[in-house]
Amino acid sequence: MLKFNFEEKNDSTYKVLCLGAHCDDIEIGCGGTILRLVESYPNIVFNWVVFSSNIQREKEAYHSANKFLEKVPEKNIVIKQFQDGFFPFIGIEIKHFFEQLKQDYNPDLILTHSRHDLHQDHRLICDFTWNTFRNHLILEYEIPKYDGDLGNPNFFVHLDEEICQEKIKYIIDSFPSQNNKQWFTEETFLSILRLRGIESNAPNKYAEAFYCRKVIF
Repeated sequence: MLKFNFEEKNDSTYKVLCLGAHCDDIEIGCGGTILRLVESYPNIVFNWVVFSSNIQREKEAYHSANKFLEKVPEKNIVIKQFQDGFFPFIGIEIKHFFEQLKQDYNPDLILTHSRHDLHQDHRLICDFTWNTFRNHLILEYEIPKYDGDLGNPNFFVHLDEEICQEKIKYIIDSFPSQNNKQWFTEETFLSILRLRGIESNAPNKYAEAFYCRKVIF
């Protein structure tokens, strides 16, 4: 199994762009990876963008993002108000936002939704990510859901149990509006981490998984 490192020196500066259609997508899909990056690279910079929210969920999203990025001195958290569930029908507005984002930020790593995600909003964000950023490392994260669209990812980030528990606690504590949903449980989030840990032979049992379509060494 090939191992991939961003850089030999952990004092390097990395700019990360996190994209999520909805307020908890980034945290669920790649929260553990974000915590590991923050732990590994003291000079890391984050631009965190959520595309859909309402008044309650916006407050939750800011709270969550600030928990995950608590140790990051340089960060920009943006919560947009595009209508949930209607992204394919308001794509022009979202595309304009992506074009502006490209002018404002040149990341080393982009974390976004998967091309194979069956949620229409997720899929459109992935499409626009690839349309907009042509010379960047893009990792597509996964979201467990009713649609049953989990596939066979090819890029794994190993996590220790402490980071996994921290990720899950931040999600559960930050999004009380989602607690009535049957899938929004600690068991859901831990089980997918354990499954991907098995698939990647993780030494500490847990991993987050991504799709990496193109990588250059």
